[in-house]
Amino acid sequence: TFKIAVLRYKAQDPKNRIGSLIVNPGGPGGSGVDYAYNAEYVFDPDVLDRYDIVGFDPRGVNRSAPIECLTDEETDANYASDAKPDTEAELEKALADSQDFIKKCEDKNEFLTHYSTAEAARDMDILRAALGDKKLNYFGKSYGTYLGTLYAQFFPVKVGRMILDGALDPNISILEQNISQAVGFDEALDAFLADCAKQDDCPLPTNKQEATAAIIALFTKASTNPLPRKTKVENDNRVATESLIVLGTASALYDDADGWPKLRTAFQEGQRGYGDTFLDLADQYSGRSSDGSYASNELDSGAVIDCLDWPDTRSVEQTKADAQRFTDRAPVFGPYLAYTNIACKFLTPAPKDKLTRATNKITSIKTAPILVIGTTRDPATPYDWAVGLHKIFTTSKLISLDADGHTGQGRGSACVDDAVDSYLIKGISPLKNLRCTL
Repeated sequence: TFKIAVLRYKAQDPKNRIGSLIVNPGGPGGSGVDYAYNAEYVFDPDVLDRYDIVGFDPRGVNRSAPIECLTDEETDANYASDAKPDTEAELEKALADSQDFIKKCEDKNEFLTHYSTAEAARDMDILRAALGDKKLNYFGKSYGTYLGTLYAQFFPVKVGRMILDGALDPNISILEQNISQAVGFDEALDAFLADCAKQDDCPLPTNKQEATAAIIALFTKASTNPLPRKTKVENDNRVATESLIVLGTASALYDDADGWPKLRTAFQEGQRGYGDTFLDLADQYSGRSSDGSYASNELDSGAVIDCLDWPDTRSVEQTKADAQRFTDRAPVFGPYLAYTNIACKFLTPAPKDKLTRATNKITSIKTAPILVIGTTRDPATPYDWAVGLHKIFTTSKLISLDADGHTGQGRGSACVDDAVDSYLIKGISPLKNLRCTL
């Protein structure tokens, strides 16, 4: 038995209320409670008038029977640790650390094999019933699209209005997911570099190859000489290690409007031997507060949920061999994503039963009409995944946003946002697939 945390932001025009809209911001490990709490920053006022915005923390996440493995200090060490083992000794250390992480998870948490997304999707149907809704209206971003997809697979006739934004293709293996993400981040970095070359404050060479080489050189140098802070922060003696610099760089690529200017500053500081902005960007991604605490248990819960959802059966030797594919396809980020899931091999496998997702491919799901949104240069959920998910949902319309950054709704495209609002408020899908710009 798990207790699930739920928050409801009530419809502002109750007389014309349509129903509940359950939301999930992504992850795995993102808090739906926090997302609903910030509903007025996510949705148009007309949507807030007509729907109760309902967020829940999926089992294992934040306030819902949270998976707790590491202390804040251990979480700091995990983010800072070497994500790119270049030698046998470094790989042995990474494996030992991974085994230690899983042991802590298994020692501290009961029912650890029952935190899968398939089970969270079934929890969502209990929530739908508790809310008194005959159909589930749902808005999921990023990983939240996978949660919505599994709900639709289990309960197709109960799907109401559903929007899946920044889509995950459920038929792609974890290996291919990680390679695609690495390619996505490399392509997002290319877009950043093309823009950077036009800015007066760009600290990198205007030639793309030279700029990329300079970034790789900065990462490599930090593996033996981490960047200290220029400005001392009370009770924070961390330095910007190679992994934290890579994480900070990736964090900035999620949002071209806010992240790209910060990334130019970070590279400028990096050339001067400091890592202040890289650390700030990494903390922004991980939810680390200035007092050293973390806003949620996303590192712990995300790792365990990923392992349960996407079992990685490869041997260490096979993982090492596959690492070359990552580097070939994505020279900058590939080497850092090649060993993403090595901890999974130490986790006790989840039981296979009728409540878990079958390993077979999800070929088609027929529901009421839904919307799938994909952003063409999305680093975290590549556009191809949205195309794949659109094919699975036979009644879906695909909205393509020609833009940089992660997800499409609420990014400043009236074309996307108007289609979303019209669908939620009037139940009207676009007549055909849409192509939108910012």
